[in-house]
Amino acid sequence: MSSTFFTWLRSPAARDYFFSTHFWGPVANWGLPLAALADLRKDEEVISGTMTTALASYSMVFMRFAWRVQPRNYLLFACHATNATAQSIQEARFVNYWYNGGREKKLALGEEVGAGAPGKVTEAVLAAREEAMKAGEK
Repeated sequence: MSSTFFTWLRSPAARDYFFSTHFWGPVANWGLPLAALADLRKDEEVISGTMTTALASYSMVFMRFAWRVQPRNYLLFACHATNATAQSIQEARFVNYWYNGGREKKLALGEEVGAGAPGKVTEAVLAAREEAMKAGEK
């Protein structure tokens, strides 16, 4: 089996593949799923629901394109399948945090432990509230 692969690797068909957009397009596109996988470790407070939905939708559309184009582009399909999966996980984290009580649980846990350090979004909201109060007093 490996000898067949190495024989193909030395063929003109392999050179045509490696010097085509069917190879370099997906290779360049792998930045999206790699970034999405890295973002899985970030705090839920910084997830953008709008952008996550857009990226998941984009990847699902292009998964279909990669499957339907002739010849099928398996590398592009794998890239978008990975990104769609990672973005779907991010979307679930976003919904859980902002709409299903995840934020309240996290804040309550922080108060119990004594950390109580709010995230960047919470700090911005509190600062905006203080500015609004000051503006209302004037």
